[in-house]
Amino acid sequence: MQTLIGIYGASGFGSEIIPLIRVQYPNADLCFIDDADINEFLGYTVLSYEEFLGSSNLEKSVVLAIANSKIREILTSKIKSDKLNCISVKATSSVELDRVNIGEGSILCHFTHLTSNIVIGKQFHANIYSYVAHDCVIGDYVTFAPGVKCNGNVHIEDHAYIGTGAILKQGSPEKPLVIGRGAIIGMGAVVTKSVLPNTVVVGNPAKILERKT
Repeated sequence: MQTLIGIYGASGFGSEIIPLIRVQYPNADLCFIDDADINEFLGYTVLSYEEFLGSSNLEKSVVLAIANSKIREILTSKIKSDKLNCISVKATSSVELDRVNIGEGSILCHFTHLTSNIVIGKQFHANIYSYVAHDCVIGDYVTFAPGVKCNGNVHIEDHAYIGTGAILKQGSPEKPLVIGRGAIIGMGAVVTKSVLPNTVVVGNPAKILERKT
């Protein structure tokens, strides 16, 4: 059966993950999906979502290369309503050890590492050189920028964004470190205590910069 995989987002992150998709799905046809008025990106055809839906391939799947987690959620609902698959992408150098449960639509870039006893929701993005240590729970639509260090017994709620090089201190089974829903952890922040929902923290040690409504 002929398969067409559409990478939703003809942009920087899309350019980073298309080589991963070529390796993982060598027999699939690839294209980009984008609502901008462009016809070609990196030598691949760019289709609107409606054009992608109308293509004649018997099996169609989508990868969401979109940084904005709220847009990822909207697109996931639309894709599901159109009975398409949201597939996961995993680089050959990404490592998963023992008892890792991860939801659909994840993207694990090169040199990411998930150790043991980890539960992760859908549409998780882990950029290069990021890790998740033991006994962590991560919600839906969470994004790790490059080089995130998520140590053990950390709970990250839906739609949180963890910036490049951030370090999340290890919690404990009795008192995990919690990153609240929609929180943003700034680049290089060192998070030593829990962060409330919809809160932006920066610095070392991380301090509140802003509370979003």
